[in-house]
Amino acid sequence: MPNPHYLDPLTGARYPLDDPRWCSDAQTPLMISPLRGISRDDIDTRARSIWRYRAALPRDIARPVSMGEGGTPMVERAWGGLRPHFKLEWFNPTCSFKDRGAAVMLSWLRQIGIPAVAEDSSGNGGAAIAAFGAAAGMGVAIFAPAYTSTAKVAQIRAFGADVRLVEGPRENSQTEAIRASKDIFYASHNWQPFFLQGTKSIAYEMWEDFGFQEPDNVVIPAGAGSNVLGCAIGFAELLAAGQISRLPRLFVAQPLNCSPVDASFQAGVEELVPREVLPTVAEGTAIKHPVRLREVLQAVRASGGQTVAVPEADIVAAVRKLAASGLYAEPTSATAAAALDVLEARRAIKSGERTVVLLTGTGIKSTQFMTDLFSAPA
Repeated sequence: MPNPHYLDPLTGARYPLDDPRWCSDAQTPLMISPLRGISRDDIDTRARSIWRYRAALPRDIARPVSMGEGGTPMVERAWGGLRPHFKLEWFNPTCSFKDRGAAVMLSWLRQIGIPAVAEDSSGNGGAAIAAFGAAAGMGVAIFAPAYTSTAKVAQIRAFGADVRLVEGPRENSQTEAIRASKDIFYASHNWQPFFLQGTKSIAYEMWEDFGFQEPDNVVIPAGAGSNVLGCAIGFAELLAAGQISRLPRLFVAQPLNCSPVDASFQAGVEELVPREVLPTVAEGTAIKHPVRLREVLQAVRASGGQTVAVPEADIVAAVRKLAASGLYAEPTSATAAAALDVLEARRAIKSGERTVVLLTGTGIKSTQFMTDLFSAPA
């Protein structure tokens, strides 16, 4: 196996993993070079967390920062003519999938001597970095949009992080965090590649939970696309290791009001395509310029998947429909459930196929929205 390294997918530039970096010298996003994957015999069955797949990581991490993240359940529900499995990522410690990436990324950064980190986030990413930073004994500063829900800001502050609210659109928070990176390491869940080494564990979990077989379809709400890329990386490793026979189809769900991945996918290109951006209830995916847009699009196309842009009314309807089946999902997550209706109508997903829908966060994270929605009869 070649020595794992940071790789700039645009230029082919390589950098050692021990370098404390979050981007290339040209300030472009990096990936970690492809890995060989693992077999079922490599799973550490003593661990009830993502660390059961630690053999799949590019480097050994001697002292993981862990709070039992991963191992989230899947529940089967009827949805139109389909019976998808909803994977409930709110069973992670801070109630979102981003705990997976935060655990691996901060474990690695602490191991190479980083004492404090900064992150920009609209909520769930900030909570994950704040919590795992606290568990690791690291200093944490979170740059968040001023419009971030009060419940998410309160959760971040509870872990002792320095929260800096930034006026204006979501990208302003990233600008401020990058500006601060000269003083504190920028451990961005959108930029630092070890985050994706954590989110790839979701692919390994699906494989194991389905009796060491791949699902046919995975429907994923996406803003920057760390879950999309995590699934793509994990399943690619399993394919390389001969553990699955084909890649599952990856389907990206975005709110129509902020849907750059869908705009580019539908245009058949890899660069950003202009599309009007409006406010959306799915605040967790309201990212106008995904830094890894090219890689996300390549992953979807390589899998034979598609993208869906969901109108606001359909997102709200999906929140209600999920709740009626016992699943209290935040609007960002409900976007993926709403996309099922479109994908079934397109016949992109059919009954009898094994379909997983990632519900990435809980409705508790969107307190005001959920209160307003359910304080009156439907």
